[in-house]
Amino acid sequence: MKNSQYDVVIVGGGLAGLTSAAYLAYHGKKVALLERGKLGGRAMTIQLKGYQFNFGAHAIYARDTSYLTKIEQELDLRIHWEDFSQLKAKYDMGEEATVITSNIGGLLQTKLLKGFDKFRFAYHMLFTTLGFEKGDPNLSIQEWIELRKISPAVKEMMLNLATTNFFSGDPDSIPSDVFFNYYRRLFKTNIPVSFIQGGWKVLIEEYKRVIKENNGVIFEKTKITDVVTEQGRITEVQTKKHAFSGEQFIFAIPPEELQKLLHGTAIKPELERYTDYEPTYVMFYDVGLKKRIESDYTYIFDKNRQIFVTDISYYDTEAAPEGGQLLQAVGYLKQSDINDPTAHDAMVEKMERFYDKHFPGWRKTLAIPRASKKPVLQAIRWTMNQRGLPLHFEALPNVFFAGDWCQGYGQLSEVSFSSAYLVSKSILNQHSAINNS
Repeated sequence: MKNSQYDVVIVGGGLAGLTSAAYLAYHGKKVALLERGKLGGRAMTIQLKGYQFNFGAHAIYARDTSYLTKIEQELDLRIHWEDFSQLKAKYDMGEEATVITSNIGGLLQTKLLKGFDKFRFAYHMLFTTLGFEKGDPNLSIQEWIELRKISPAVKEMMLNLATTNFFSGDPDSIPSDVFFNYYRRLFKTNIPVSFIQGGWKVLIEEYKRVIKENNGVIFEKTKITDVVTEQGRITEVQTKKHAFSGEQFIFAIPPEELQKLLHGTAIKPELERYTDYEPTYVMFYDVGLKKRIESDYTYIFDKNRQIFVTDISYYDTEAAPEGGQLLQAVGYLKQSDINDPTAHDAMVEKMERFYDKHFPGWRKTLAIPRASKKPVLQAIRWTMNQRGLPLHFEALPNVFFAGDWCQGYGQLSEVSFSSAYLVSKSILNQHSAINNS
């Protein structure tokens, strides 16, 4: 069996694995990145008939405080952003639409709050931003709100924010501490939402460039079948024909895959409590249009229908051919709907009616539809009984974990970026400590 030696071996080539590999290679580590399929994992971009469809949620929240921005600056990534227009993000109120409240500008414009309720909500925004309102890990946001007897209009606004950004129709399942941590960052930001021009493929190509320019090695279609341990440490991971030895290892693969690979290690009992988790499932229904349908908004959310639509091509000019438009509808799926074809068909019909209402005439200019019946938006759904995998266990001192199923910061892809950054920093600090001792 062929054997190769590296400073750090990274298993999993999704956003977290790519981030770790690029960061460590840039800082002088000899890195191998192993991916069983194609790079990107769930962060894929495919081109069909001139339209670029991104799999998974590819909006970056609170860009000016995002870990991806920190990584972009430190690694000199060549990516270009288009920032969300706050006043073009609206709630569907039935007969009219009104601005979503995620900062002071939205608060002043929205019709969901009136009179003194705007001041009440501004109070909660301020106290959240300053860290005085932190929530309670033992209370859902619904329970937290009810205990504090918050006014009905402000309560409704907070629950709208919870369901909108946590992709859940059930605010009673969203931990209040997670809610406030998330909104503390969002209320502080000057840039609530941003999109990378060219989608995920641009970021993936940039990571590949940084890895290769710094002598890192990428192995695609490389499935790890075994790990070898010695004296309480992992010493190598193996395919059928190749062994990859390393001083440190990062596993950026989902918990259920971790359990299979690490079943013979000292952390098997620890892993078991993190492997039987429910992901966040949604349904995507993208439509590529031959001609743009102009609208007063680029994002519209209907809480009652549990659907929102984003005009992707408004922000990512590469997403559609010149003069065309790419719209993306996202619908929240109940647990009972996930494997139910009838529920999927009903959701498609509901989304098409939503398109009819807000983008009339879309059917006549339709070039290509793409429906994803139950994509995983996030590997672990943040609920009262589900929390992320720790980034490290003392029982395996040279092993780290990263991904959107781990204990990072933010939601969705930000968890991948933050966990990968923190893990990479830990490894670099360990090396620095050893060299200085």
